[in-house]
Amino acid sequence: MSINFVPNNIPERTIERLSEYRRTLLNELARGVTHLYSHNLANIHGITAVQVRRDLMLIGFSSDTKRGYDARVLVEFIGNILDGNEVMNVAVIGIGHIGHAVTQHFTGKRSKLKITMAFDVDPQKVGQKIAGVPVYHIDEFVDRARENRVKIALLTLPTRVAAAMVESIIQAGIKGVLNFTSTPLNFPEGIYVEDYDIITLLEKVTYFVKECEAVQK
Repeated sequence: MSINFVPNNIPERTIERLSEYRRTLLNELARGVTHLYSHNLANIHGITAVQVRRDLMLIGFSSDTKRGYDARVLVEFIGNILDGNEVMNVAVIGIGHIGHAVTQHFTGKRSKLKITMAFDVDPQKVGQKIAGVPVYHIDEFVDRARENRVKIALLTLPTRVAAAMVESIIQAGIKGVLNFTSTPLNFPEGIYVEDYDIITLLEKVTYFVKECEAVQK
């Protein structure tokens, strides 16, 4: 059984929204926007201004309401909540279409979160680099992950072999797993696991589309 908690009593959904706020703020800064009000963030994310203010109150952030939130200050403040004091190293396990896309897209996006290595069994992929990230054989995972102090694993393996990696992940000292497979995995207490099941998410969207169409008829 995996541990399922959020430090400092901040709800999981709030943590997710803080990440979304930061991404939006960075985009706005790139456009030259320096200040935003709570209703600006709310409109972008499809929530209420009250929810935005509640989230920021939970992390102890306040600002000059006359000018709105200073985007650069808020980005830094959220970073202090979400990021560690040191760079957190990440390993991608499985360089199929998803693993390749995630590695290429995420590399360089965050200063405190870094994909440092990837693993696969395909000899044509081993020894290659994806966006500067070296790909090693899966047999080297435990040793290389330990040597490089990897703390987070992204599992993008085929579903049929995902469970076989659980013991190796434990041995490597991994503390967090983002599981892109459709197989629920059992980890001991002390390892945080987030399952990203595209089938479940697509079926969720399908349900709400069906309900929306039923209301419109």
